[in-house]
Amino acid sequence: MRAVSLALSLILVAATASAGDLPVTSRVSAATVYPEGATVTREAEFSAPAGQHELILTDLPRDTPLESVRVTLEGARLGGVRTREDYVPPRDTGESAEVLSARAEVERLEEALRTRRAEVADIRLEADAARARLRFLDGIGTAEGLAAQEPAALGEMVAMIGRETLEARRAEAGAERRAEAAERALKDLMEELSRARQALEALVPETDARALLAVAMQAEGPLRGRLTITYTVPQAGWQPLYDLHLSRAGERVRIERGAYLRQQTGENWRDIALTLSTRRPAQQGEPGEIHPWIPRLGDPDEIRPMPKVRAEGALMEMAAPAAEAEADMARPEFDGLSVRYAYPAPVSVATGADRVRLMLPSVEAEADIGARAVPLMDDTAYLMARVRLPGDEVILPTPEARFYLDGRYVGQHWLSFAAAGAEMTLSFGPIEGITLRRVVRTRAEGDRGLITRASERRETVEIIVENLTGESWPLTVLDRVPVSEQDALDITWDARPDPDEIGFEDRRGVLAWRFDLDAGATRAITLETRMSWPEGKVLR
Repeated sequence: MRAVSLALSLILVAATASAGDLPVTSRVSAATVYPEGATVTREAEFSAPAGQHELILTDLPRDTPLESVRVTLEGARLGGVRTREDYVPPRDTGESAEVLSARAEVERLEEALRTRRAEVADIRLEADAARARLRFLDGIGTAEGLAAQEPAALGEMVAMIGRETLEARRAEAGAERRAEAAERALKDLMEELSRARQALEALVPETDARALLAVAMQAEGPLRGRLTITYTVPQAGWQPLYDLHLSRAGERVRIERGAYLRQQTGENWRDIALTLSTRRPAQQGEPGEIHPWIPRLGDPDEIRPMPKVRAEGALMEMAAPAAEAEADMARPEFDGLSVRYAYPAPVSVATGADRVRLMLPSVEAEADIGARAVPLMDDTAYLMARVRLPGDEVILPTPEARFYLDGRYVGQHWLSFAAAGAEMTLSFGPIEGITLRRVVRTRAEGDRGLITRASERRETVEIIVENLTGESWPLTVLDRVPVSEQDALDITWDARPDPDEIGFEDRRGVLAWRFDLDAGATRAITLETRMSWPEGKVLR
């Protein structure tokens, strides 16, 4: 069976590599990595005589989207390009220099370990021989007829037994000491071998199947050329990492940025030219499409929920609106649409194993610092900083955002997307000394009378804010009142004092009060709401 398989492989190789075919080896030389996906560039240099040839590459990962492959050729005229995923001839899978070196180190240490173990065994044999001599001497001392010996002969024998016993015990003790020292050295060698084996295992092998790419070419004469292949893969991406530092005294925010890079393409990227891009080609690439809105009347029993339709990857509902460290650091390039970061040093990323952290330039901006209180949800106010991004920088959404206040870590939470030049409001943790209370003073619900036969609900809430920090704070207090979308539901409300803003950040019914709260001061806000509706209806 093995002979048949070998013969079939040789036939495939012969069929694929004819006299005009030139086997070529390529490597990944550059990659532009997006938050999801990457455009990979690989290069191959070749030599060819004059005439028509086909360059044969068998080292593309099998999962390469072959329909996205684009080829350029230097030094010759490009012909047709064909690809193949199955029935690919075997390729040279020679191990890299790093793997060969690591494997040689493991073999050296294994041989040294065998030699040391043999040495320990030899030393133990010396100790066993000394113990055998001791047993023999003990046997002489208890032998029958020894008492019948002449005194002179008996004295000489006793002296001989003493000397031999002492020498044997010394030999046994010396062999044991040398054996123990050798075993300690053996333990050190075993630990060194374990580390060498781990180092070998850490060199991620490239064992995935490969695809074939054949490029037809015409050479006018002997030449040395270069083949460049580009394609886009989904098995790569980068995630932004942000450390946000707020200086209260300087009233500035410094955003230290980095990126976590990963790839699972089936091959290791070694010393490539890396560019990170904020473009997101995997997401919706064109604007949503609006379809005609044609309301129709019908009987109540015929009313059904309006269908949801999917338009170009965006879920839409009819008649509703859509919702610096000293290190190698990437250089930003802004083209008006997105930002690219070209990393200055070669980068290596093992497939499916490495999570490489890279540094990006930091951003600084002035900060408008204040406190925000939401008594409906919280017991304390939170320190907020409002900043505006420079016009050539964007912030990508990430859970890897860590916040620092005057050099102290205050927490990690989600950071949302912010476009270039946009304003961001950032939270730097609770202000424990600004306490909040929201007390429901009255709540009533019932009929207002037999004539109108209507129902109502009334509520009076008192909000109490107290500053125990020892310093004055500019404070924004948020609360809400109900909003009616039905004519039959009547809602009125009253606030003392009046709010400074109604519809805070375009959120209906959200009220905002802004004032400076001095150290030791307390402020109260009273909010009254009244809702009434026809009898027979239920308020939800």
